[in-house]
Amino acid sequence: MKKSLLFFALAFTGIILLGWFVVLSFSGRIVVNPILLKLGPFEIRWYGFLIASAIFVAYLLGKKLALKEGIKEDHLIEMIFWGIIAGIIGARLYYVAFEFELYREYPMEIFRIWNGGLAIHGAIFGALLSGFLYTRLKKSAGIKFLQASDIFTSVLPLAQAIGRWGNFMNHEAYGAPTDLPWKMYVPLAYRMPGFREFEYFHPTFLYESLWDLFVFFIVFNYTRKFRKNYGETTGLYMVLYSAGRYFIEALRLDSLIVGQFRTAQVVSIILMICGAFLYLYSKRKGEAVRIVS
Repeated sequence: MKKSLLFFALAFTGIILLGWFVVLSFSGRIVVNPILLKLGPFEIRWYGFLIASAIFVAYLLGKKLALKEGIKEDHLIEMIFWGIIAGIIGARLYYVAFEFELYREYPMEIFRIWNGGLAIHGAIFGALLSGFLYTRLKKSAGIKFLQASDIFTSVLPLAQAIGRWGNFMNHEAYGAPTDLPWKMYVPLAYRMPGFREFEYFHPTFLYESLWDLFVFFIVFNYTRKFRKNYGETTGLYMVLYSAGRYFIEALRLDSLIVGQFRTAQVVSIILMICGAFLYLYSKRKGEAVRIVS
């Protein structure tokens, strides 16, 4: 009982402090430094710290789901290791591919991922491809691909919710100018070309972070209480996350563009269609989930 009270007290205090910090930051009374710690040439950025924290939290929750389904921790860690590498590579390649004109002139910038420029869709595709190859090449692990993807997508939206704050610390991923009460101040040095005269913008990073938390609540509980067949959670995540991303992307100023279309919106539509199909197929003809503990 005492431990529960202490946890809720710390959580409540943390929420209050975060709210106070957000209010001050959004008003422009404090300006966040993207660098968390610097010791000589060595520096740790908020962006990297938050991404690493997001992965760690997702691992702790995913581990509980995996162990219940008989996945050995060694195999889980090995799969996560390769998934992180593939995810980072995929996120960078995806972003660079759609901003190739910029990186063609400054090729060394491709390797400076700490400055931002990681696309979540590329990270998801990279991690899923890694998981697919792992489950196919290491059959001794006894892990089904859709089983692994269900666990991955059960905790992924929480990691995304945390990771979006890395965008905030980098003063990026914001939306169009606005005068709404929750408007966010963006320092002059970080304003998009053509918007220098504006000070306040839509905090689209926050919109997506809150949407990701909602999606996490739905898919995580679905996996624990309602999933019957492998693939259901993956399909549900694809539909829910993509629906929110489609509308939020319409507000952003830094969208990747192909022709006249925002890349993330096109991908979101495709993922919603594929996700709906996967969910319905898994629900009717998927392999039954096996719980071993």
